[in-house]
Amino acid sequence: MSGGAEMNNNYLVEIQNLTKKYADGPVAINNISLAIGRGRIIGLLGPNGSGKTTLIKMMNGLLNPTNGTIAINGAAPGVATKKRVSYLPDKTYLPTNLNVSQIIDYYADFYEDFKKERAYTMLQSLNISLDSRLKTLSKGTQEKVQLILVMSRDADLFILDEPIAGVDPAARDYILKTIITNYNENATILLSTHLITDIENILDEVIFLRHGQVLLTATVEDIRAKKGKSVDAYFREVFAC
Repeated sequence: MSGGAEMNNNYLVEIQNLTKKYADGPVAINNISLAIGRGRIIGLLGPNGSGKTTLIKMMNGLLNPTNGTIAINGAAPGVATKKRVSYLPDKTYLPTNLNVSQIIDYYADFYEDFKKERAYTMLQSLNISLDSRLKTLSKGTQEKVQLILVMSRDADLFILDEPIAGVDPAARDYILKTIITNYNENATILLSTHLITDIENILDEVIFLRHGQVLLTATVEDIRAKKGKSVDAYFREVFAC
């Protein structure tokens, strides 16, 4: 991963001079450049208002940049990238009147790379019935179903926005296990969360954002070796002021 503007074709994601300013509002992303490699689990970390969700939405084509470019596998966010990006938003979006089986069928019809058997296996391990309507499930269970759907694709890039925020600690362990065991070694996971302690053991690298700017890009190994601290402890130090 690189925090500079120098790019090459070996990167999965290339972001150059990216800015997002909302009308009559703040600059949410301020002229950032990033290069993200393949086969990595990367934490996108920052306090509220740092620009994490805005960046994620632009990567998914849900927001248009004010300036700058994003390329995923060499293509701007759009139809081509949606085929290769599996996205978990920070809010539940599934139709609650459908049962789990119907939602799986919907995903299988929509995404060519969706693996039904993978989804069935994960649902069975959580004792989630295929006949259950989503609206009858708890919020935590709905979030598990949503994550299972996202991780049942053979995507190149998984973008997960707060995947463990609404579930109990035991469920977090299962979700993290699901994340690390259900993507191929050439794919990359970009994971945004406030719960750094819960996820830092699975991270390869981190991106720190503050006020829409990249404050730091580093490997977890470098932070521990050079700073002598965990990612969580270093994050608290950096963002203390």
